[in-house]
Amino acid sequence: MKDLLAKYDVPVPRYTSYPTVPAWEQNLSTEQWLEHVRQSLKDEQSAWSLYLHVPFCETLCTFCGCNNIITKNHKLEHAYVEHLLKEWSLYLQQVPDLRKRRLKHVHLGGGTPTFLSKENLSRLFEVLFRGLQRDEHWEASIEVDPRRTTAGQLETLRGFGFNRISLGVQDFDAEVQRLVNRIQPFDITKGITDEARRLGFDSVNFDLIYGLAKQTPETMKTTAEKTIELRPDRIALYSFALVPWIKPQQRLFKDEDLPMGGEKRELYEIAREAFLKAGYVEIGMDHFALKEDGLAKAMREKTLHRNFMGYTDQRTDLLLALGVSGISETPKSFHQNEKILPKYEQILAENRIPTLKGHAHTDVDRRRRRQILQFATQFETELEDSQLEAADRFLKEMIQDGLVVREGKRLRLTEAGRPFLRNACAFFDERLQAMKPGTQIFSKSI
Repeated sequence: MKDLLAKYDVPVPRYTSYPTVPAWEQNLSTEQWLEHVRQSLKDEQSAWSLYLHVPFCETLCTFCGCNNIITKNHKLEHAYVEHLLKEWSLYLQQVPDLRKRRLKHVHLGGGTPTFLSKENLSRLFEVLFRGLQRDEHWEASIEVDPRRTTAGQLETLRGFGFNRISLGVQDFDAEVQRLVNRIQPFDITKGITDEARRLGFDSVNFDLIYGLAKQTPETMKTTAEKTIELRPDRIALYSFALVPWIKPQQRLFKDEDLPMGGEKRELYEIAREAFLKAGYVEIGMDHFALKEDGLAKAMREKTLHRNFMGYTDQRTDLLLALGVSGISETPKSFHQNEKILPKYEQILAENRIPTLKGHAHTDVDRRRRRQILQFATQFETELEDSQLEAADRFLKEMIQDGLVVREGKRLRLTEAGRPFLRNACAFFDERLQAMKPGTQIFSKSI
């Protein structure tokens, strides 16, 4: 296994989307995007999801690759909430069906969404939710930093129907926390977990990361044990993505402090074994859920979905993202908002949708996207006739190593191939193969 990990530890995308953002052709105007949004909601039975991005964090976590703004100036809150509401009003003017179609899922991410006070959270959702048609199985979720979250904020969110909460934990070891600039004692995480359950949140998720500086098999075992003690309904166990060309702060790590290759994967396997023994089900490449959780049910029923926010059991015709850098999607296209806050604000002041770039899918894009989604959620998919020879050629070594199997038109990932799912998905990524990037643009697969 160590030899295989070394062999396949190469830069490949995470495939939360296809085409990946670096491969977008930037061939989508704002008007074309709005028309795609309208078309996605044309059917009266259609449903949609809403993502809100809050970029602010009070302190910098040095593992983070998110689009964030580090500040302790909470005077920025009110203005940003008004920007979100302005963007929302622009969409309502252009797409009135947003009020008529079922809203299935709301997700508040960041940054640190609980940077916003309970008063500003109230202001935001009083306006956003006004007149919307909620699906009977609707979900509303939020990512929180337990160090920056209060009972009052959780009460406010619960009052607006929020029923899922995701806690940023990363690791419970004090030295690892010090090196990533995120001191978060166990009692703080436990307190927010207990408070969320007391208030009636249906699901609690923990975000963990493996591959951080100074993580060892012993510290990972302890982190897994403490996680199991609090028994979240879901666990996301992400690989640390070392991308210092995007996030220079990651250069603060010494190379010798980072577990790599086989050592890094061992950390995942230690946590994986502990979670499976504790009754969790492995979901895709980096998620776990209790057997009665919706993700586990969707996995069993082969209805699991994957989008920019990761694995989900909520599939909709439109994912609309509001806020700086937010990425939206329809069946026909992707759209990203302006990433720089002053530019985002200026565009809104001009009463325009804050488009940065977009991509209109080709027919081939849609077919490859469907194959990658199916492979990443069900570990198998059907090949087209034109792909058979290419699959044997591109995946020759993975087939020989027993990681994937082709049975006629059916391509299947084996149990041994689970750590190499991203590598196998790269076969379908014809755009990546055509790009042949001269510099590294994706994190390594292990």
